[in-house]
Amino acid sequence: MTRVLTRSDLEALLEPAACLTALRDGFRTAGTVAVPGRRVRTDLPFPGTATVLVPGLLPGIDAYTVKANAKFPGARPALRGVICLYSGADGELLALLDSATVTAWRTGLAAALGTALLAPAAYDVLGVIGAGAQAELTLRGLTGEHRPRHLVVHDTDPERAAAFAARHGGRVLDSAAAVAESADTVLLATWSRTPLLALADTRPGQHFTSLGTDEPGKRELAPDLLDAALLVVDDEELAIDMGVLAAPELTRTTADATLTDILRGTRPGRGSARERTVYAPVGLPWQDLALTWLAWREAERRGVGATIDLLS
Repeated sequence: MTRVLTRSDLEALLEPAACLTALRDGFRTAGTVAVPGRRVRTDLPFPGTATVLVPGLLPGIDAYTVKANAKFPGARPALRGVICLYSGADGELLALLDSATVTAWRTGLAAALGTALLAPAAYDVLGVIGAGAQAELTLRGLTGEHRPRHLVVHDTDPERAAAFAARHGGRVLDSAAAVAESADTVLLATWSRTPLLALADTRPGQHFTSLGTDEPGKRELAPDLLDAALLVVDDEELAIDMGVLAAPELTRTTADATLTDILRGTRPGRGSARERTVYAPVGLPWQDLALTWLAWREAERRGVGATIDLLS
């Protein structure tokens, strides 16, 4: 039997602290899997793109994921798709899950990990540019000493910015540059194909987490800012192929570290209080498995979601 888990099912099953632990452990161990994950993306003869992430693998989990996403920026929601969870023992299709929910959770919470590791110590103001689902989850993942005291928000949709600010006790600003002027740490989660912030818009000591540079052509930070900052990515090869290191006019050709390097202690993170830092992930297949496995096991335990026999 295959368990089907919808958005509401997943939101009832997933819990940020457990997801953060799974993602932190995954960053430390994912590189030990012999079969690398692949991210395949193509344009379509429609106003959108198709992306497949396969296989999602982690040590100690006898299963793998395949994710197929449609990205249509003009639609609401802009991301739709499905994650298939397969048994590693016999290929049984264990579950079908809403990919938009899993993607928002794993992207937003992994961003919280990177932000917590690289942001200035005890920063006061978090700026959000792009008030969507991923920004929501990043904010939920910033807990304890990493939780900002103040929040400023900008979005191209003023109503969405106002709603986000109202939910989290923040205030709305009228531009990305105004957010960077006010905040110590800035989260960008947009569809932008034109840089929103350049070096001149920033000051020493700030941190920037850029979630929008996840496919060719998407740009949130200008080359001069990326060249000047300590740059951390989730996967250097993917960053060069379709992420932040694919930016035109960029002088640098490599990142300073991966998040795995920092979590393992093999490379340092922020070196001084005046250093600018950037975390710019693309998103990796094993992250889908980390959260999908948590959700499926809990659903099996609690009997959440419908079950179907696709072979009947």
